Amino acid sequence: MQLSTSAAGDVVLTMEPSAERAPFDRTALLRWMTEQGFGACQINEEAIERAVQMGTGPQERVVLLLAHPVDAVVRVEVARDAMQAQVSITAAQGGAPASEEAVHEALAGAGVVAGIDAAAIAQAVLTQGAQPVIVARGVLAVDGEDAEFLELIAAAPDRAPKVDADGRINYREHGGAIVLVESGALLMRRKPATPGTPGVTVLGKVLAPRPGRDVPFADKLSGVAISENDPNLLVAAITGQPVLVRAGVMVEPVLHLAEVDIAAGNIRYDGSVHVDGDIAQGMQVQASGDVIVGGAVDGGIVQARGSIVVKGGVIARARLQAEGAIDVRFAEISELRAGTELVIRQNALECELHALDRISVGREVPQRGRLLGGSASAMMSIAAPYIGSADVGVTRLVLGANPVLEEQLRLTVHEQDTQQQRVPSLRKVIDHLRQHGDPKGLLERAEASLQDALAQLTRLQQQRDALEQQLARARGARLEIGVALQGAVEFTLCGQRIHLRHDLRAGSVQFNADGAMVHVDSRGFADPLPG
Repeated sequence: MQLSTSAAGDVVLTMEPSAERAPFDRTALLRWMTEQGFGACQINEEAIERAVQMGTGPQERVVLLLAHPVDAVVRVEVARDAMQAQVSITAAQGGAPASEEAVHEALAGAGVVAGIDAAAIAQAVLTQGAQPVIVARGVLAVDGEDAEFLELIAAAPDRAPKVDADGRINYREHGGAIVLVESGALLMRRKPATPGTPGVTVLGKVLAPRPGRDVPFADKLSGVAISENDPNLLVAAITGQPVLVRAGVMVEPVLHLAEVDIAAGNIRYDGSVHVDGDIAQGMQVQASGDVIVGGAVDGGIVQARGSIVVKGGVIARARLQAEGAIDVRFAEISELRAGTELVIRQNALECELHALDRISVGREVPQRGRLLGGSASAMMSIAAPYIGSADVGVTRLVLGANPVLEEQLRLTVHEQDTQQQRVPSLRKVIDHLRQHGDPKGLLERAEASLQDALAQLTRLQQQRDALEQQLARARGARLEIGVALQGAVEFTLCGQRIHLRHDLRAGSVQFNADGAMVHVDSRGFADPLPG
């Protein structure tokens, strides 16, 4: 017997007729092939079996193709999202091993043209099929960043407070003083939106990024101007008080007065007002900005579209109303209405208090501050060290109420119903015009009206969802008792009213997980309250 190779590299066994050849089996034949350098080739099992069966005695010359060399096979698998490609190598059997060139050719054949990793290819060739190797990775698109507005001034009042992740409104503390800037002062820098960075799949498809939302400075910002040298820089055009608003800052003029009495007259000012002393009985101050009072409001009326700060007291049936926050030292027999937060740093006696978010009494005297008599209503919280007293009448408290949001929701639902009624009527008109002709050219207008109604419905539903979500926060409202609740207190939480006639220790009154009203003491123990 003789082993040889053909021109194609196949392993050929030639057997001549012979009576002297010793018998052999499959194992012996394979061992002989290995010894001759053909052990790595792919075996032809049928030819091996035939050779063993012939044994020592073929009657004529026999030539069998026992094995043949097989080159390594490179397979490319592209991920479904085309963001990576991996190579699997089936090792050679006596043939040519995979080369880096062969891997590159396979990748090209699979359409892989981007993100190819030469080092990974070298590793795949080195291991020759030990395991699949990722040899190409796509690049994800990087979305652009939205425009940002960077404050360049400190401690400016914020007329657009933000709701944080816990659903609470974040108010900027008003220090009781008006910050002034000179004309030309740098106020705010706008950082334009970025377009983002495109990505690419391993197949070379470009992935477009989502460009950032580009928001310009707000329109009609009073008291400011865009810098002549930088379109993204806002500067003061007048001397006054900087006030942050959405997508910008304004500078309001400031009127400074010693006091407001009969000699000064009633004040109506387009800007902020700073009164060093008192506002006397019956006098009025109206401002489009903030009002800061260094003394007391003694029976006067103060209205502000911004915030109100009174460093003294509010007494003698005074009335304060602010679209922003109100912060006073103490209040007696007066009415205070805040658009956001109402802070009374010491005591509130027989007052009518309203805030669209929260009321806080006694911050300066946390062990002595008192909320006695009168009424108080807010959406999220009412807090005081002492609430009520056996020495005064009923103290009435309401939580979970926001009449502004409730009215906005009512109007939104009404408008939504109106638009909803338009839709079937418009569709009926459109169907009629399509079936019976449109001699007056009304079809296009009717179709545009329908699209407008549908767009309005989408907008109104989003607005309604947002309002309902804000009002739903009221289920988490709490009455915060710093020291004790005493005397007669009538308490309403989200429309559920109870009459408290016994003392409660420090803690809070709120709904539990089952929707029942409970008192949670400072140790965290909850007791149900009578309905």
